[in-house]
Amino acid sequence: MFIDDTIAAIATSPGEGGIGIIRISGADSIAIASSIFKPFYKENLLDYPNRSLVYGNIVDSDRVIDEVLIARMEGPNSYTAEDVVEINCHGGFISVKKILELVLKKGARLADPGEFTKRAFLNGRIDLSQAEAVIDIINAKTDQSHDIAQTQLEGALSQKVRSLRNMITEVLAQVEVAIDYPEEDIEFITYKELTDKTSQIQKEVVKMYETSDTGKILREGLKTAILGKPNVGKSSLMNWILGENRAIVTEIAGTTRDVIEEFVNIKGIPLKIVDTAGIRETDDIVEKIGVEKSRDHMKSSDLVLVVLDSSRELEEDDLEILDAINPQKTLVLINKIDLESRLDMDKVKEYIAEENIIHISAMENKGLESIHDKIETMVYEGRVSNKGDVMITNTRHKDAIYKAMNSINDAIKGLEDHMSYDFIGVDLKDAWDSLGFINGDTVTEDLLDTIFKNFCIGK
Repeated sequence: MFIDDTIAAIATSPGEGGIGIIRISGADSIAIASSIFKPFYKENLLDYPNRSLVYGNIVDSDRVIDEVLIARMEGPNSYTAEDVVEINCHGGFISVKKILELVLKKGARLADPGEFTKRAFLNGRIDLSQAEAVIDIINAKTDQSHDIAQTQLEGALSQKVRSLRNMITEVLAQVEVAIDYPEEDIEFITYKELTDKTSQIQKEVVKMYETSDTGKILREGLKTAILGKPNVGKSSLMNWILGENRAIVTEIAGTTRDVIEEFVNIKGIPLKIVDTAGIRETDDIVEKIGVEKSRDHMKSSDLVLVVLDSSRELEEDDLEILDAINPQKTLVLINKIDLESRLDMDKVKEYIAEENIIHISAMENKGLESIHDKIETMVYEGRVSNKGDVMITNTRHKDAIYKAMNSINDAIKGLEDHMSYDFIGVDLKDAWDSLGFINGDTVTEDLLDTIFKNFCIGK
């Protein structure tokens, strides 16, 4: 499937920079570029070899717009599998804007968000999971999330999905044989063989599904809220984790009135860390709004770091926070261990398991490594055995695998109950279709629009 018109867009980020790139793709891209480009040493862009970088000027009539380098990449050996031209001009706002306007005046249209990558998918150069990996690489916040996205762009997930669909196809073929030749003397053997093969597929699909929660965190970040009453050291803890003085630290209660959000990399895990207002009863209208936001973040966060002051006895505000936590996603940090302890630890352990309690001193930089280790343990939970595993990082992929897993479970249950092969075939076909949803073999135009609208214009 090819798209007939020619598109263009600025492929580099807006603002001042050394280089700006205008990308053109489509049947008329080379003709449009040739009409506005004057090479310095030959007559025309086509006088130079394909895929070479050519030096010259972009001109509008006789007026020079900019001094540029142009790369011509004839399809299908290009990013979109169409004829593509990339114009490398001086960075900044004006040069790239003028050149793009000239390209559009010559017959191209402005590309939609993600349309270059969408064309690469529609033209068969990459599948849908690889297309989605492009935006994951752009948005990656840690080396590990980048590596996972790069692995998917190279086709690791695509190959795994194809392998599973081929396995399902083989079982479906046997089901068809059983439907066409239902002799009684082979029926029991056929059911057993089909159950064994389908169970093997089930194990592979479940293994992929179990990586999805961890993969989503590595892709999108672990939303982490720092909670506690005023003056327990929340802002000091955030500054300590970030390695910079991002939050204001004073002895005045209520200094932090709104949430402060930052990303930080902890052992390859991106944390979207939020310093919240101290939770307490207050008559200050502004502070009260901040306290409500803190309570909202406690409910919506993937990880909650509750900070208690070791040098002070537990108060009603502390107990209110502990009573509201989800122990499965909470670490309690006992801060200020450099001071004399007055905290009732036995009372704290009534709310949270001892293994999720960490003693720290944000003032003396003690305990940070323990926090890092515990977060790493909570994220991975032993589910990812090695870096070679295919990891599911996309919610859409997770949903497709979940549907496939349920369909396979239904097929196995039907085989165990010796149900009609027709019903088994329906379940297996549903699983096959669900997995095809990942790489785009079974996909709708509405879905494509939803996926690619999140891309930048030039990608």
